[in-house]
Amino acid sequence: QLETLEQEEQERLELRAHTVERRTHMVSHQHGMTVTKTLREGEAEPQCWSFSYGRDKIRGLLPEGASLLLLRVLACQQAVPSGLIFPAIDTEGHLCTSSY
Repeated sequence: QLETLEQEEQERLELRAHTVERRTHMVSHQHGMTVTKTLREGEAEPQCWSFSYGRDKIRGLLPEGASLLLLRVLACQQAVPSGLIFPAIDTEGHLCTSSY
């Protein structure tokens, strides 16, 4: 019964004089999970988006940190069970599926 309570991701790209910074913050709460995405390009004001998902939609959610852990376990076992599919959050913060 493992559950993600909170996760923070940060990505920063520096391309000559142009910088792009992306942050994703996921936090679990009583009714489900809220995902907040922040994008900042150069010196512009940051843009923010927030998405909330109910518990029924995120049951079995596999965020990026948990996915890396699962991949290591599967590599140690040298086997991937067929039909291994989980709900996940894509790079835009939307609900999608992840299959192995």
